[in-house]
Amino acid sequence: MGVIRDADPAAPELRALIEANLAHGAGAGPADSNHTFGVEDLCQENVRFWALFDGETALGCGAYKVLPDGNAEVKSVFVSAAARGRGFARKIMSCLAEEACKEGIIALVLETGSTLCPEYDAARRLYETLGYSYCGPIFGYEEDPNSAFMRLALDPTA
Repeated sequence: MGVIRDADPAAPELRALIEANLAHGAGAGPADSNHTFGVEDLCQENVRFWALFDGETALGCGAYKVLPDGNAEVKSVFVSAAARGRGFARKIMSCLAEEACKEGIIALVLETGSTLCPEYDAARRLYETLGYSYCGPIFGYEEDPNSAFMRLALDPTA
């Protein structure tokens, strides 16, 4: 169960997931610290988007934005409330790393809520177990007490 495939973030069957992710981001901290992507953001040319399906039901999604510094920023990793606790976020994150390697990306980077935002505790723990390490602000961001920045080096030659 849980097949990941390329998807169109504007597809109607993905709207509820993307809107739930936006609502989560909006409720987790100050508005000026919320960097959650909506459908329009996810449809940009430099963004790659995948969704996890059980049959035709979308259970989760994830994306990365290719950055000009050779890295890619992880965006919009989200699993529906009904599908949580089954390892789907880990599966999506692994897919993003595999796809980024194929594209020659040198590292995945991300911004998530800091310890001031307990809604992101589970996400930070997942990223830590996947080998991400804390770093300074990533491309396009500034220091923010509500943000934690993390990086995972990739070997695109592997």
